[in-house]
Amino acid sequence: MSLSTDMPVRVADVTQVTDLVKRFRFERLDGQPMPFFSGGAHVVVSMNDNGLLRRNPYSLMSSPDDNSGYDISVLRVPNSRGGSIFMHEQVKPGDQLTVSQPVNLFAPDHRGRKHILIAGGIGITPFLAMMDQFSRDNVAFELHYAIRSRTHGAYWQQLLDRYGARRIKIYVDEEKSTLPLATIVENQPLGTHLYVCGPAGMIDGVLLTALQAGWPKENLHSERFLAPPAGLPFQVFLEKSNIHMTVGEHQSILEAAEAHGCDAPYMCRGGACGQCETAVVSSDGMLEHNDIYLSDAEKASGGKVMICVSRFKGQQLVLQL
Repeated sequence: MSLSTDMPVRVADVTQVTDLVKRFRFERLDGQPMPFFSGGAHVVVSMNDNGLLRRNPYSLMSSPDDNSGYDISVLRVPNSRGGSIFMHEQVKPGDQLTVSQPVNLFAPDHRGRKHILIAGGIGITPFLAMMDQFSRDNVAFELHYAIRSRTHGAYWQQLLDRYGARRIKIYVDEEKSTLPLATIVENQPLGTHLYVCGPAGMIDGVLLTALQAGWPKENLHSERFLAPPAGLPFQVFLEKSNIHMTVGEHQSILEAAEAHGCDAPYMCRGGACGQCETAVVSSDGMLEHNDIYLSDAEKASGGKVMICVSRFKGQQLVLQL
């Protein structure tokens, strides 16, 4: 993704949805309509945090038919790398930010005869636009939404009011109700597709349960954005750009490259899309692959790395960037 495709936007509205979730409405500064998107799409929001550039991906949750603006929801994460705290504490109506063009790595398969959506916590956000799209097109769907409590769960009441209890199923940890995964994946009509978004353990459990029940892998879809983990600083040389740089303790290789003026490609910034795949020229240590894109064999070969989430232990890493 090139920086030239980013759009300056005004924060039109900020709404406190729950104690830990805020919804933000963005509109273009030039007054033009936003690019159209489909359910499951996300944008990357760029934030200037006292001179530190932060870029975080957020799912678009507004109606795909509404191109007057974009809505996202942000969960406040106390031990985050700073993006969610910045959005919650610093961003106010009237502020200016920058958002990327919409990208969809979680689009519904239109061949599906029925769509089962399984969400955990803030993982509900991509499904809001998706359900709007299904409803408009008269496509069969059902949502299974697990929340910690009714107080902390975002949008569950609005969804029940709009789509009804037949299509919207809510499971509340505080009330000891749990997702009946085995029941959900059984006896579904041929051509049903399943989508899951939420905590990593939940995603893994849903996919494993469906596979063990005989679901074709191509009918299973998931979305997860991985944050780059912290670690010891390390040295990287970008061969094409002729840049020597240090990747900090709470910094990704991609973020360090951007801070040094290198416009590296990206789409998700979460280890899922493969856009930031970079060839490894040489290394004198161990690559720590944290993505879900490369195969185990590719990770073992040491020939490529996803610079948005992966780290390195060693003296120096040389990349073809």
